[in-house]
Amino acid sequence: MDTILVVKLGGSSAASPDFLRWIQAIEKSNGKVVVVPGGGPFANTVRRYQSKMGYGDAAAHHMAILAMEQFGLALVSLGTRMVPATTRVELAEALDAGRIPVWMPSKAVLDDPSIARDWSVTSDSLSAWLAGQMPHARLLLVKQIDVPHDSSIEALVGAQIVDESFLASLHPATTVHVAGPADLALAGRRLAEGVVPGHEVSGRRQMLDAAQ
Repeated sequence: MDTILVVKLGGSSAASPDFLRWIQAIEKSNGKVVVVPGGGPFANTVRRYQSKMGYGDAAAHHMAILAMEQFGLALVSLGTRMVPATTRVELAEALDAGRIPVWMPSKAVLDDPSIARDWSVTSDSLSAWLAGQMPHARLLLVKQIDVPHDSSIEALVGAQIVDESFLASLHPATTVHVAGPADLALAGRRLAEGVVPGHEVSGRRQMLDAAQ
């Protein structure tokens, strides 16, 4: 079975001069890629107005999921191979057609009662959750900072580079890679060659396996 690379493209990249370059790099991939959009400025608006308007965390969670879809639609409009996809069937159909599906998460996420409906869950955790639903999937987190090569997943959580629910959402079989600005120059070439940009980060499971 072909390996699927789930790429979480953070909404914070929207304000970066590298934004369009990451889209172009992702679209050079010769493998199967699914993009998970962040919430970006749309989710920030939800956060900012929660205290002003007084809506609860469950409503804010729902609104933030819709913010991911807004950012996803922006990605689709700026790409050439990207298409929106909601269900597993739509994701598979897009991949089989050589397209790059951008996941629209509201249906799957809001239908799953195991996913917390508060700010402890962001698009990072949801990208881990989605990767865990796909056999042989790898996860690439595109960040706006360069993470040290010896970082662990636990360190990323502790530094709030990923959200607090990330570890609980991550399937033990999913490998996690992180790419930052320093990886962008070669990202398109690496993806075209079937190589994941950035570097793999280890978790407790991987470190225990290596020690045995």
